[in-house]
Amino acid sequence: MHGNFPANGTAIQLLALEAIISVALPLCRETQTQPRAVGHASVSCKLRDGCTVLDRLHLQGSMKILFPRATDAALCGVILNTAGGITGGDHFDLSASVAHGCRMSLTTQAAERAYRSQPGEAAQINNRISVGRQARMDWLPQEMLIYDRSALCRSLSVEMSADARLLIVEPVIFGRAEMGEVLNHIAFHDRLDVWRDGQLVFADRIRLTGDASAQLRQTAIGAGCGAMAGILLASPDAEQYLDPVRELMPPTGGVSLIRDGLLFTRLLAGDGYALRQTLVPLIELLSAAPPPKTWMT
Repeated sequence: MHGNFPANGTAIQLLALEAIISVALPLCRETQTQPRAVGHASVSCKLRDGCTVLDRLHLQGSMKILFPRATDAALCGVILNTAGGITGGDHFDLSASVAHGCRMSLTTQAAERAYRSQPGEAAQINNRISVGRQARMDWLPQEMLIYDRSALCRSLSVEMSADARLLIVEPVIFGRAEMGEVLNHIAFHDRLDVWRDGQLVFADRIRLTGDASAQLRQTAIGAGCGAMAGILLASPDAEQYLDPVRELMPPTGGVSLIRDGLLFTRLLAGDGYALRQTLVPLIELLSAAPPPKTWMT
């Protein structure tokens, strides 16, 4: 992939990369026979004296959310998986609700790791976000690192108001290049849906299975790249970021305003380090703030 997407492209056009790398793969089935780890988290916020504060928090199992001391009007949470990674049979789900006028950001303590799974088992991650009127949500997890023989099904569903602001950054690394890791057999299924005032405005699907390293070496798929990221900005002022984002794009990245108030970027890079060289400036631009401190450690 070279250059930028057309400024007036459609959501379907923007899914070209996913369509190319998709292969015949049955949907990951929840066939856990002996779950290794289960985690549930639910968080909501409210306004107090002009600042966003915690309203409700429910944690269960090996998923935790920590809230470092606030330095601004936003509520910043750090998601922690105490199981130490993800493998077949694991099941994690998170729901976050951002109330009218509130601002929340969620990140992870470190890069998450999808380890080798037993045959017939897939890890499940299901995240749900609700963003109310004039509210703002920054979803900024660190990289998902995919190991050989892993099987992961992940979904993120967002319901937002038309005047809300949503920033999603989802980076994925296919093996550690510096360690010479090769992904001969994986199953990775990723799903993102964004609903605005009850209307589906964005749907993104990735299915990558089998010999991922060989597929990503193909020119029309990854051209040898081993890391990628999707960045979505849903905001009434999204159009004003189109040209500034294009200026940050490497030859293996593209951006498009796919409809009013919806800006989407796809990045490819040789490895996680190279990916961050573009991701960090993008986050700073689109969130008007540096990445979360966990990104910098």
